[in-house]
Amino acid sequence: MNNNCILEVKNLKKWFPVKSGLFLRARSHVKAVDDISFKISTGETLGLVGESGCGKSTLARTILRLIEPTAGSIVFDGHDISGISKEEMRKERRNMQIIFQDPFGSLHPKMKIGNIIGEPLKIHGIGTKAEIRDKVEQLIGTVGLSSEYLNRFPHEFSGGQRQRIVIARALALNPKLLVCDEPVSALDVSVRSQILNLLEDLQDEFKLTYLFISHDLSVVEHICSKVAVMYLGNIVELASKEELFNNPRHPYTQALLSSIPNIDVKNRKKRITLVGDIPSPINPPAGCKFRTRCSYAEERCMNAPKFKDIGNNHYTACWLVK
Repeated sequence: MNNNCILEVKNLKKWFPVKSGLFLRARSHVKAVDDISFKISTGETLGLVGESGCGKSTLARTILRLIEPTAGSIVFDGHDISGISKEEMRKERRNMQIIFQDPFGSLHPKMKIGNIIGEPLKIHGIGTKAEIRDKVEQLIGTVGLSSEYLNRFPHEFSGGQRQRIVIARALALNPKLLVCDEPVSALDVSVRSQILNLLEDLQDEFKLTYLFISHDLSVVEHICSKVAVMYLGNIVELASKEELFNNPRHPYTQALLSSIPNIDVKNRKKRITLVGDIPSPINPPAGCKFRTRCSYAEERCMNAPKFKDIGNNHYTACWLVK
């Protein structure tokens, strides 16, 4: 594994059994994550985009082993964590934290903010009471809030303030990797840019690596250095931000990018409208999963295309791309 690579996912799968019958046997599976591979370099921000239900959040939770993988490996900071024990994973998780979409839902409503931020330190037995209190005061200031707020409860804060509190809690253990699962989608538009700018500042200050999940391509373009496009459990395209936005090769990526609002009338691109609905992950199409909605589909699309490098570290899975 490359020394500059902090996370490498190899052929990762997460299938959920669909049980039925008298004995509740697994008759089929929801293939939420289906044979995914990618790498994230230290200090990088990888954006993961795609329609709702494509498996983005499931992939994130599987990487953190909040849910167990069905197959494949997860190599974090040089160690394969996909098969280690819960106790060993508990130690590794100090270096891997997550910011959830709903800040209010991820904060205990009956705990004071100071206790919420300091809880990870107590769980992992880091520091004395005085040291934890000092650390918590430092963290609340780092995310732009006053230490006077530490004795208040989550319901007393706005959505943006709650997300700052969640970020402070995630930073408590000095992680190397932060998984940001739609961290600004539940916030007002006026607050989103503040949180995104905060995340960028924290990345520089603490040398963080981000896996940033979003359905908002304008947000991804703003904060990410590399982008992976996900469709029905698979990554169909992966490239640097500049390469992907300027030269999208997969038909699904082209359709996604065409949906971005553009106030420049002269350079406005024609909107690509996808036909049909997203197929069921229980019974996805054979071969290329996108072929049932693709206007370029051919007979050979009945066979799954390889996810390959087409040059300039630009990867895609499409028969039409050479």
